[in-house]
Amino acid sequence: MQAIVMTEVGGPEVLVARDVDEPSPQPGEVLIRVEAVPVLYPETMLRSGMYPTPKPTPTVFGTQAVGVVTAVADDVDPEWKGQRVLLARNDFGSYAERMCAPAESAVRIPDGLASDAAAAVAMSGSVALALLEAAALTGTETVLIEAAATGIGGYLTQLAARSGAAHIIATAGGTAKTERARELGAHTVVDHRDPDWPRHLGARLDTTTVDVVFDSIGGESAAAVLDLMTPLRGRMLGYGWLSGAPAQLTTMDLIMRGLTFTGCSGPQWLAGVAAKRAAAFELAATGDLTVLIDSVLPLADAAEAHRRVDDRATFGTIILRPETA
Repeated sequence: MQAIVMTEVGGPEVLVARDVDEPSPQPGEVLIRVEAVPVLYPETMLRSGMYPTPKPTPTVFGTQAVGVVTAVADDVDPEWKGQRVLLARNDFGSYAERMCAPAESAVRIPDGLASDAAAAVAMSGSVALALLEAAALTGTETVLIEAAATGIGGYLTQLAARSGAAHIIATAGGTAKTERARELGAHTVVDHRDPDWPRHLGARLDTTTVDVVFDSIGGESAAAVLDLMTPLRGRMLGYGWLSGAPAQLTTMDLIMRGLTFTGCSGPQWLAGVAAKRAAAFELAATGDLTVLIDSVLPLADAAEAHRRVDDRATFGTIILRPETA
């Protein structure tokens, strides 16, 4: 079967199309015929070496895929056969025409949701739902959503609008993406390509303060945002570092302002995110969540897809589709 092999850690060029042996389900696993593979931002960091890789290279790359179950291990319920599901695994294997993963990771796809859409919303939509739950919005808050035009930020903006947030402030990079953030429900948008964007936002806010910050940029801008937040009850949820580094904050930064910072990462957090996948699928299937797909490319073009993500040139998730799909 065709698969995308990561030959070593490095740039997009380390993702190479090769013929490999088809996997067979091990105890507890199911096998799917892959129909859609999402290209996920964390995968680009794994590929580049920013995160440690879960297994030695060369190896078939990728963490999630949507497809139809064609076989199951002897200890797995045969009722899974023929079901269209999302599979996920932490040790790679999804950039391929066939994929095996633990049956416990399988989430059924609603009939009204296309495979491309399910693949696109699975990670980002479920993370957004988990973040919204952790923020415990009441509908009265002013919220700041960073990188709000695509991915997790794009879904957060939609969900915050649906929850009735009083004022949604968004950041995005460039004119086209700031317009997209407005379309998704943001009331105020600033361009975060300007390194001084927190100060410009402060001038626009005047006496208004921000109750909740969904921080995906991290780096030094996180500290600059603290002075825009509501003293004693402002809360920042950190879940990414598009700047290349986590939020550069100290406990004193928070204590002196009476603010809280919640780190949204780690095994327990990821387990909670996984539990939200079915809810994300239902919202997308009913049209209550607009699925953000940038483009659909052949599986063999995985390296090109990673280049586009690295260049921040996408307006949603890129989907890879095997020739056999």
